[in-house]
Amino acid sequence: MAKTIDNPQANRREFFGEMGTGLYAGALAYLLGRDLHAPSIARAEESPPATPSRVFDPGPRTPHFEPRAKSVIHLFMNGGPSQMDMFDPKPMLDKHHGEEYFDKIAGDVENPFAAGALMRSPFEFDRHGKSDIWMSELLPELSKHVDDMAFIRSMYTNNLTHETALYKIHSGRLFPGNPSLGSWVVYGLGSENQNLPAYVVLDDPKGLPINGIENWQAGYLPPLYQGTRFRSNGPPVLHLEPESPQPVEVSKLRRELLSRLDRIHKDQRFGQPQLDARIASYELAARMQLAASAALDFSDEPKETLEMYGIGQKETDSYGRRCLLARRLVERGVRFVQIFIEYQIWDHHGSIEAGLKRSCKKTDRPAAALLHDLKRSGLFDDTLVVWGGEFGRLPLSQLSGKKDLKTAGRDHNKNAFTTWMAGAGIKRGTVYGATDDFGFASVENRVAVQDWHATILHLLGLDHEKLVFERNGLEEKLTGVFETRVVKEILA
Repeated sequence: MAKTIDNPQANRREFFGEMGTGLYAGALAYLLGRDLHAPSIARAEESPPATPSRVFDPGPRTPHFEPRAKSVIHLFMNGGPSQMDMFDPKPMLDKHHGEEYFDKIAGDVENPFAAGALMRSPFEFDRHGKSDIWMSELLPELSKHVDDMAFIRSMYTNNLTHETALYKIHSGRLFPGNPSLGSWVVYGLGSENQNLPAYVVLDDPKGLPINGIENWQAGYLPPLYQGTRFRSNGPPVLHLEPESPQPVEVSKLRRELLSRLDRIHKDQRFGQPQLDARIASYELAARMQLAASAALDFSDEPKETLEMYGIGQKETDSYGRRCLLARRLVERGVRFVQIFIEYQIWDHHGSIEAGLKRSCKKTDRPAAALLHDLKRSGLFDDTLVVWGGEFGRLPLSQLSGKKDLKTAGRDHNKNAFTTWMAGAGIKRGTVYGATDDFGFASVENRVAVQDWHATILHLLGLDHEKLVFERNGLEEKLTGVFETRVVKEILA
């Protein structure tokens, strides 16, 4: 005699009769559940393909208006390059070299105890190209391309410390937790290549910049839009290849099964952006196994191209590889590529003469090669190249304890710095804005960081007022609530 809880003396026939009733109830619950909550509890083979919302869809999207640029390469010079030593010559600094000036700008000096007198540039300037644009002797290769570039000499920002200035230049705010420029671009436009990340970061193998990976974070946007770090040597992404080789069909079936299981898991958990991003990342990683390795394989590049970028040369090899990789990535439809340089390589508080020579020697040739390569490959008219740091430098000397001018540097300057753009939609051979006689502050056609952001978005066909993300009842924007304009004077 079989026993049940309700009837300990029930016989075998009664037991199976009651169990059959339970099976009917289970089947009914399954059918109702499938109809009410499909496909969350349906079998994997019955689960239809997921239809992600616009927010989580990495596919290409329609811009607000006809774009001039399809992609961006951002050559970010972390540390604060000195504008009056590279792009913005100041004859008055030569004339007043050694005169006291600290009392006039004391509130804008980060380290007043090391502030010296006005200091002229140790470098010679000359005019270049048909546009007669001034460039320092530090940039002999880039100076050959001035007729393709637009210089903004009147940039300014809101803070003179690296951390906050880096947050500002990358996200439009002075504090962490906000989406980066690259994340906003990909959120607005998506990607044309589903086998590579839409936003790739090529940081320096020698170390992360100040603020680390927060420089390319997605902030409150879905994590799907954060930058993906690629290495310039070895496997571009760690752990991308399987530990042991598998037959193609086995790998394909395995990915299909995982995809079905992921969809079932995701459909049971609504409103989980971290989960959506993680699943999307796993799926992208599977597709990247061939695409990423092919992008990094320079074996199909002519020897002359490698030499042009300085690959194989001690001073230029690292940055040259990343510049060439950037071209290969935009060639494959990557939307936003950001290249960082060594930790604080432009932060010359001391020995600025030797320090700037070293920084420019590492970057001048590869950056010039990138411009040339984009032109000859037909990508120049679709790609926007942007160069610049988070702020500039002061016209004063910054002295060490020995007060020796030979080892003098320059302190941070939030009131003036120079950036340049080249490529898609840019008015070539242009200089816009001006600083005062000593290069301390932008005084003519001043350009704020949010204006710079709006201009980049505009070239990509995005209206900075319409590119919004709803959060806590607010429509968040890259340019925030600040008064903002597109710098149309540098556009073709």
